[in-house]
Amino acid sequence: MHLSPIDWLIMLVYFVFVLGIGFALKRYMRTSTDFFLAGRSIPAWVCGLAFISANLGAQEVIGMGASGAKYGIITSHFYWIGAIPAMLFVGLFMMPFYYGSKARSVPEYLRLRYDEKTRAVNAFSFAIMTVFSSGISMYAMALLIQTLGLLHGIVPDAWVFHVSIILSAVIVLGYIFLGGLTSAIYNEVLQFFLIVAGFLPLVWIGLRNVGGWHGIQQKLPTTMTHSWRGMTHASTNSLGVEVVGLVMGLGFVLSFGYWCTDFLVIQRAMAAESQDSARRVPIIAAVPKMFFPFLVILPGLIAVSVTSHSSAMQPTSITQQASGHALPLDEAHPHGIIPQKVDPISGHPILDTNGNPVYDYDLAIPVMLLHFFPTGILGLGLTALLASFMSGMAGNVTAFNTVWTYDIYQSYIKKDASDAHYLWMGRIATIGGILLSIAAAYAVTNFNNIMDALQLIFSLVNAPLFATFLLGMFWKRTTGHGAFTGLLTGTAAALVHHGLTIPADAVPGIHGGWIHVVHTYPSDMAQNFWTAIFAFGVNLLVTTVVSLFTKPRPEPELVGLVYSLTPKAPEHHLTWYQKPLTLALGVLAVLVALNLVFA
Repeated sequence: MHLSPIDWLIMLVYFVFVLGIGFALKRYMRTSTDFFLAGRSIPAWVCGLAFISANLGAQEVIGMGASGAKYGIITSHFYWIGAIPAMLFVGLFMMPFYYGSKARSVPEYLRLRYDEKTRAVNAFSFAIMTVFSSGISMYAMALLIQTLGLLHGIVPDAWVFHVSIILSAVIVLGYIFLGGLTSAIYNEVLQFFLIVAGFLPLVWIGLRNVGGWHGIQQKLPTTMTHSWRGMTHASTNSLGVEVVGLVMGLGFVLSFGYWCTDFLVIQRAMAAESQDSARRVPIIAAVPKMFFPFLVILPGLIAVSVTSHSSAMQPTSITQQASGHALPLDEAHPHGIIPQKVDPISGHPILDTNGNPVYDYDLAIPVMLLHFFPTGILGLGLTALLASFMSGMAGNVTAFNTVWTYDIYQSYIKKDASDAHYLWMGRIATIGGILLSIAAAYAVTNFNNIMDALQLIFSLVNAPLFATFLLGMFWKRTTGHGAFTGLLTGTAAALVHHGLTIPADAVPGIHGGWIHVVHTYPSDMAQNFWTAIFAFGVNLLVTTVVSLFTKPRPEPELVGLVYSLTPKAPEHHLTWYQKPLTLALGVLAVLVALNLVFA
């Protein structure tokens, strides 16, 4: 790949601007509240864009593009049933608890609602999850730089992957260390517009090349171009999961478990200037979220629809550029311009258990950029990709440093230090989070679709936690002993299920089956959905039973923490279009229409 000076200039200006925001905001970081919660002074529309952009990291852009190429338009379920309903629920029902309780984090809400030990379990598990999520973004960015040869000739080829990891870590560390959450939020808004500007031309050019949506439908199997067709049985759709596993596993447990309990996104809404604004943040974010399948999933479908022999850059040449190894290429293979996966460190091709090539779906969008974008626009597209990685990394790091400082360090290590000390610890935690993310980046090299890896993490952490929140917010009889026991057993159930099952063609280990293989799923994603269902179900059952046999807290202590005991916020001062319920109903109507169009 050859970049022009204009391409390099676009990327350079972006990195300078990103670090400049951190330097500009450093003088405003006077207290720990300024650093961790942006002083709770950010307008709703800014928080709304940051809310969606924090989730618009490598997991979203690369992962959803990869899933589009691997599974088809059925991946839209991650948005239309796996995100929007939960985002509306957060705005309508959960933000009053989070914002009104003045909790500084999700684990701190658990302490207020239950007890210290329940908060501790969530704090440690969430800290581990954010490190892995940040590592996924870091890995994706390094893979992109290596594959596209951005550092070719600057550092030895064998060092490119490792140097890329370090570069991405240093840049994110710079602007988070200086400007905290405020810096992350305003950079996320910038990254949102960059991603839209970079990907809209890609989709338009790609659709013209393959003959539009009709052309895609003619070239791909029916199950890849319809979101609901073939969902009656796991063997009749590309995702390998039936409607019960999809709706319960993704649409309910994983979706609500992520959007309702993940401090990464909740933190953005908690930075809003008022409770009314905080409630509107997830609903405002749901509007662009509905249409992101057309920006991030559609390029994956286009990538597998483009015939490889018409490509300006063959998949083999892309792989050669990354590793120096020429790989056999069948001109008629159904993977379009998706290259075969190679080990990013050794450069050797990766084969499955049957000796067949493993295709690297994570490269769907990068090869699309190379295939369709000319000089100048290519620089914009690459900057959009890099922005998505920065967004994902920064979001997880800011969530990590907050939870570490407030819920682990202040609670169990040094309780009565000054505010200045906790501000200092937050900056130290930022460095620690980056270093741990580097280690996690190397761990996810075993997946050919980072969305599979991410959903596995969510099924182990967020899925059981959602049962704890659901019971705590809507059943005043739930006790701290019940929540603690249920959270532990739910997480254990997820681990056991993962250890006893495995996706087809996978080797026992990080993909599952590390205890004993008793069941094989058609895909990693199907295994993740059912892992989440088991985790949620076991936690729900155990928490309920233990709560019935233990003493609940007095009702006066639960005011503002349980739905039935919390006064409803007045809305008479709001115009009709400012009311969360009105906004949510409008979003829901559009959502139903999208599901019908692509059914």
